[in-house]
Amino acid sequence: MSIKIQEVHGVGDLMRQKLTNKQQNFLDYLEEELNKSGAIPSLRVAAEQLHISHAAVAQFIKTLERKGYLKREGRYSRNIYLLNHLRQPEAKQRWREVPIIGKITAGMPIYAQQEWDGSVVVDGEVYRGQNLFALRVHGDSMKDAGILNEDLVICEPRQYAGNGEIVVALIQFEEATVKRFFLHEGGIELRPENDNYEAVRYPFSDVMVQGKVIGVQRGPEQIN
Repeated sequence: MSIKIQEVHGVGDLMRQKLTNKQQNFLDYLEEELNKSGAIPSLRVAAEQLHISHAAVAQFIKTLERKGYLKREGRYSRNIYLLNHLRQPEAKQRWREVPIIGKITAGMPIYAQQEWDGSVVVDGEVYRGQNLFALRVHGDSMKDAGILNEDLVICEPRQYAGNGEIVVALIQFEEATVKRFFLHEGGIELRPENDNYEAVRYPFSDVMVQGKVIGVQRGPEQIN
C-alpha cells in the first residue's frame, strides 16, 4: 500500500509546492523502500524497479528536491534524505547508534565490540560528530549540571579541553570521571557540579582528557 503524504498546513508547508500524480507516486515509492530497508534505493535500482530510465529517476529526484520533499547530500549527491514538513530529514533516516563504552584506556576510547556495554540510539541531526561514544554515569557529583546517576553522557572524542567544559577524563590511567575541566599553571582541576563534593587538582601527568560531553540521555525508568 502506498504511503500518502498528508497535507498539514504549517511553516514547512509554505515552502512546498504541490506534486503531480507521477511525482507523488515516485515519492510514495521512496517512502515504501525506506520503510522496508531503512535506505533510499540507488538510481539504478529505482530505475529497474519502476521500469523507467535513469534520466527519469534523476529528474524526479531533482524536482522533489526543488519542491522541498527531499534533499541530496554528500559527494555526487548520492545520499538522499526525505524531508518532513519542517524540511528536516525524517526521523527514520536520522537515527544513529552510539556505543556505550564499558572501559576507557589511555588514548582514545576502545571501540572493539567486546568493550561495548550496549549502545544507545540518538538523533543524528543533533549529534553529528564522528566516532561518538557514550558513558554511563555513576553517582550524583554532576547533578547540578543536569547529569544524574545512571544517565548516559554522549561524548565527542577529544584529548584536549577548554576551561569550563564538561569532559570525560581518565585519572592516573585507571579511573574515568565526568567533571568540569579547568587548566591552572600547576595542574588540572576537575570540578564537580554538586556542593557535597569538592574540586580536586591533579598534576598534568595524572589526567588525560578522553572526550567532551555534548549531551545526556536518560531512560524513562530514571524519571520520577
